[in-house]
Amino acid sequence: MSIEASTERAPVALVTGAAGGVGRATVEALRHRGYDILAIDVAESVAELATNDTSGGRVVSWVVDVRGEGASAASAALAEREFGRLDLLVNNAGRFMQKPISEVTTDEFDELFAINARSAFLHSRDCLPHLRRTGGSIVNLASTSGFVGVAGQSVYAMTKGAIVQLTRQLAIEEASRGVRVNAVAPGAIDTDFTAEVRAADPDPEASRARSLARHPIGRYSTASEVAAAICFLASDDACAITGSILSVDGGYLAQ
Repeated sequence: MSIEASTERAPVALVTGAAGGVGRATVEALRHRGYDILAIDVAESVAELATNDTSGGRVVSWVVDVRGEGASAASAALAEREFGRLDLLVNNAGRFMQKPISEVTTDEFDELFAINARSAFLHSRDCLPHLRRTGGSIVNLASTSGFVGVAGQSVYAMTKGAIVQLTRQLAIEEASRGVRVNAVAPGAIDTDFTAEVRAADPDPEASRARSLARHPIGRYSTASEVAAAICFLASDDACAITGSILSVDGGYLAQ
């Protein structure tokens, strides 16, 4: 079910990691396009997104750890219970890590894969039966780091490479069932989270300058620009697009 489609019921999206910058922007963008949304996140601040505002769709929030085996099935069931259908899954939950691989512990490795990759696998697996019934779609959050090497991002890049391949493989598996699967691959995004990462660097200004130099347009993308790309991939305008990774990176990967 795409954004533009007209039915008796509004289309319904499930957005993971909804409390963060891109998650919040995605919830707002989808809501203003008429979606009802189940917004989930481990952070209690996700409750701030809940709304019955008549200017857009309804948002129900749920505080839940997306890594849990039962969380994904429960999320899909909750969307069905609250809204009666599921048309779009946005696998946005994720965490960044900037650390040389020689310093990464096994527990840190497992934790990052659980949040970034395992959660996307679990939610995709458990939402697919619902999405097949509506001819829905999945949009995953990949990263430019899933395509190129960046010092200090080895494990993070591995998780995003996994998202890239999950997207392509699921697109092939589900094409005959009418479910499209795509991803967006942002470069650096101008969010509070990015600012916090830069602030932790010994020389934040130099770090920011190096990062900006890798983006030909000379600035970071915004959360709303990433959200707009997600909305496009979920729309009728993208009805022939599946298995694609849409870069939202200011030209980063074109170099």
